[in-house]
Amino acid sequence: MNQEKLNEILRLHELWLADSPEGIHADLYGANLQEADLEEANLEGAYLRGADLEGANLYGANLYGANLRGAYLCGANLRGAYLCGANLRGAYLERTNLKEANLQGVYLKKAYLYKADFQGADLCRTDLRGADLYGVNLQGANLQGADLKGADLKGANLNGVDLSEVNLEGAILKGYNMNRNKANT
Repeated sequence: MNQEKLNEILRLHELWLADSPEGIHADLYGANLQEADLEEANLEGAYLRGADLEGANLYGANLYGANLRGAYLCGANLRGAYLCGANLRGAYLERTNLKEANLQGVYLKKAYLYKADFQGADLCRTDLRGADLYGVNLQGANLQGADLKGADLKGANLNGVDLSEVNLEGAILKGYNMNRNKANT
């Protein structure tokens, strides 16, 4: 999809969010948005299920309540993005930049997060059951109340993470780096 068409969809979505009769809810199901520039875009509640956002720039974007189930976000820049309440079940976020992103209450069950960077991100009450977090950087992230049941955290950087209220039942923790943590074991 070219940037001009994408900008028009974003404009109509903004009108939809403002309850304008001219507005149209953004439906980007399965759209090819590789390398798209969506910096600070307002995609609140947008339908992006199965969209290909590989390498897309979503820096500071508002994805509150967006449906990104099964979306392909490998190598995307989501630094500082607002993803509260978003559905990312089964999404692919390999090597994705999620530094300082707000992911409170996000649904990441069975997501593929290989070597994603969550440094300083807020993952409070996030559902990461069965997620592949192999080699992720969670340094300084807030995981309060997160559910990591059955998650694969092999080789993850958990420096400075308070795990005292995290569900780690059945999680794979082999080779993780967990210096200076408070853990409920």
